[in-house]
Amino acid sequence: MIGNMCGRFVLFTTSEALTGAATALPGVRSVSAPEGTPPPRHNIAPTQIIPVLRPVGRVPEGIDVEISPARWGLLPSWKRDVGGPVLFNARAETVPDKPSFRDAFAHGRCAIPLNGWYEWREKRPYYVHPADGEPVMWIAGLRDTGTDTVSATIITTTPVGEQLTRLHDRMPRILAPDEVETWISGDIDQARELLRPAPETLVSGLALREVDRAVGNARNEGPRLIDDIGPVTG
Repeated sequence: MIGNMCGRFVLFTTSEALTGAATALPGVRSVSAPEGTPPPRHNIAPTQIIPVLRPVGRVPEGIDVEISPARWGLLPSWKRDVGGPVLFNARAETVPDKPSFRDAFAHGRCAIPLNGWYEWREKRPYYVHPADGEPVMWIAGLRDTGTDTVSATIITTTPVGEQLTRLHDRMPRILAPDEVETWISGDIDQARELLRPAPETLVSGLALREVDRAVGNARNEGPRLIDDIGPVTG
């Protein structure tokens, strides 16, 4: 293992398909994306712009949500500049109380779409993704507006399952479709209940494959980065 968990991820789903995936979530009545969504990318790095799903209204029939851009790397509301560590991950165990995250946990929970993420073991990169069709996954996130910049971070938990435990000691908190509404619009107590590792039945559908070390350079881009270069060993 090297570095922090989930420091790169992939989102190649197009804008129309992403809006459709959000519309299909239980409890969601309508979806808008007034600023559009970023183009498909295969090597998203901290400080780059990512889409986040956040609630913008509630009616008896469900919630209205918006897909909007955010800087990956949370800037808490009290931040006055972008100096210091880039808060691209937040540990589920501490987010309700840690000063950098507690306001965002209370008022800025969001969901971050991705198709997969990269992780390193013994300096070798692996791509973690759904084994069946690579659909969009929704990851628990936090959103804030320090320095008048919309920004976000990914919630991580301890890993689930043998293959992910071998890979790294953290993983993103994948949300089941019926957990997304609760996470982004439920009350704090409901959100706290989701600060646990994802159900193993959800994680069991993930696969991983070794990919080219070119992914280590954030300037490299393109679908070749997620191509399999050989069997996973060890």
